[in-house]
Amino acid sequence: MQHRILIIGVGSIGERHTRTFQRTGRAELSICESREELRKTVAERYGIRRAYAGLDEAMSDDNFDVGLICTPSHLHIPMATQLVKAGKHVFIEKPLSLSLYGISELMGLVKGKGVKSAVAYTYRSHPALRSMKEAIDSGRFGEPVQVIGTWGQHFPKYRPAYREIYYTSRKTGGGAIQDVLTHAINAGEFLVGPVSKLMADCGHQVLEGVTVEDTVHVITRQNGDKVMGCYSLNQHQAPNENAVMVICKKGTAKWDLNNARWMSMAEPDAGWKVEFEFSTERDDIFVNQANLFMDAMEGKGQFACTLEEGLQTLRVNLTVLQAADKPNWQPLVAVPG
Repeated sequence: MQHRILIIGVGSIGERHTRTFQRTGRAELSICESREELRKTVAERYGIRRAYAGLDEAMSDDNFDVGLICTPSHLHIPMATQLVKAGKHVFIEKPLSLSLYGISELMGLVKGKGVKSAVAYTYRSHPALRSMKEAIDSGRFGEPVQVIGTWGQHFPKYRPAYREIYYTSRKTGGGAIQDVLTHAINAGEFLVGPVSKLMADCGHQVLEGVTVEDTVHVITRQNGDKVMGCYSLNQHQAPNENAVMVICKKGTAKWDLNNARWMSMAEPDAGWKVEFEFSTERDDIFVNQANLFMDAMEGKGQFACTLEEGLQTLRVNLTVLQAADKPNWQPLVAVPG
């Protein structure tokens, strides 16, 4: 079955989706991009026959069934709403939005129109993370009691254009919280359940040329307050490190994104046991995401991240922003006398 997919916005992430959906051999792609030079370049690079300058133009041509929205985050809900009203399925890049405005209407339209929807939190499609979740859910390690996310990357090396793109403003989805911490939180919620409450701190510590936060600390309660969580992220350290560890009553599991594997340890000093390894080629995760999405479209499994789950993580994003901007610091107890 060939899925007719319109990729809306072909900047960095949109081009990656174009490339990786094409690799599946299961999709007939068209693109929509307002920047003429970029539109022509991507169309020529991947042999895309239909390339539109705007969403209205693409919808009037009506040669797609799914809209994959890769525009800046503040445009996600208006575009998704327009697509769903026309009876199109939607696959929305993370985060779902930058506010809750319009989401209830969108969810009502999705239900009323009988269309399908999902949010592209890529790591939920990572085979190693999915394998680790299966092991945790099986009860093999006992009940989860703590989750720890440790993330860091050197933006000047890995994302040198950060000063010129959406990252420079929270209004377009920038800053460490909305840009990357959201991935860590979403992965943690996938593994042990939704966040119910949190405390947070953030700051602009190092990155030159921007004023948004580049360092964040969050502590959470998850899964009905049964699981304690903490997430640490910065975008300036030399080590490229992305890991989520789940501590359970009978053992510990750790997902290591950089080495594309997960490991376990059940006894002290036993050493880590590698349980599952996957390709370290970044595009392979996105190919897997594309295949899982199309499987779900065909009724062969569930979407990796539903619209409801994307909304849950958005609520966490917004709460972290609020809590981090006004942290409730406690002074040290005074020394008597």
